[in-house]
Amino acid sequence: MTRYRFIEVEPAAPQVQRIRLNRPEKRNAIHNALRGELLEALREADGDPDVHVSIVCGAGSCFSSGYDLKSDLGSDQPYFTAQVGMQWARHVSEGWMSIWDLAKPVIAQIHGYAMAGGLELAGACDLAYAARDARLSHPVLRFAGLPDFAWFPAFLAPRHAMELHLAGRVYSGEEAERVGLINRAFESEELEESVLEIARTIAETPPAVVSANKRYVHACVEARGGRSMIRTAGDLQAGRALQSMVVDPLELTAKVKAIQQRE
Repeated sequence: MTRYRFIEVEPAAPQVQRIRLNRPEKRNAIHNALRGELLEALREADGDPDVHVSIVCGAGSCFSSGYDLKSDLGSDQPYFTAQVGMQWARHVSEGWMSIWDLAKPVIAQIHGYAMAGGLELAGACDLAYAARDARLSHPVLRFAGLPDFAWFPAFLAPRHAMELHLAGRVYSGEEAERVGLINRAFESEELEESVLEIARTIAETPPAVVSANKRYVHACVEARGGRSMIRTAGDLQAGRALQSMVVDPLELTAKVKAIQQRE
């Protein structure tokens, strides 16, 4: 199996693979190299007959604190994206939506924080489960415009999406389950085994059956305009609209850290 620098890939059970974001000293902040490795590992699993389902989790204290704003997200991007609308938003959205296009399901296992880009990664996964005391939020919405991967209105009831976008709502795992931000919440000490049991159940189902069901659900989301909604967010931030919302990365990082400390 391919060796990676910023993720760890290991078997979790027969036909179940675990991919761990492995920048605990940075709260698993997502830079381009990590994102590229994650997508590569998932594509590799999609072609591996010995892997039927992947679990994505985070090392250390949290799932992910979001995109690494101290890195240059405009350089060394892992795949080409045309300069349409807000290039970074279109780029990262194409990457996360590529997970939906994989044949095999991907599960997010969330503990601690899932903030900003971390919460966007959770939306890219087909299923998401969290600890009851996890904290799910997108604080960047209060300072810098729309999400880069703006999946919330496509999956949540409009009232809940509006509260997340406008009021900066921070959800516990239990609250996130109630509004549909995740599938289910578990006690912290039960999270890993509970998610693994769900993955085992999926792995026991014939892969062709799983693939057909996954594709059907995503096709229904697309029929409701889900991907168009997400791409529109990037287009809305283009040009003059983008300039009015630009925030210095260091200033944005300081604001996000202040929110983390309050939480």
